[in-house]
Amino acid sequence: MSDNWSMTKITFSVEEKLIEQSRLIANAQGKTLNAAFQEWLERYTARAGTRAAIETLMRRLKHVRSRGPYTRDEMNER
Repeated sequence: MSDNWSMTKITFSVEEKLIEQSRLIANAQGKTLNAAFQEWLERYTARAGTRAAIETLMRRLKHVRSRGPYTRDEMNER
């Protein structure tokens, strides 16, 4: 995470059993539940950003049409 970001506290309602299991897993990985959740949020937002970029690219390329289907020989041409 960038040093330019400030931390914000948030509150979630989660089943106690899930929190306990999550803490055990995080502890086994040598981190806090807070750190594990931070990592998850970073992966979650990265995936969403990638998906949005792909959707934007597909919209920009919607006018492109494929000539296919190609024969096996056409696909193997170099």
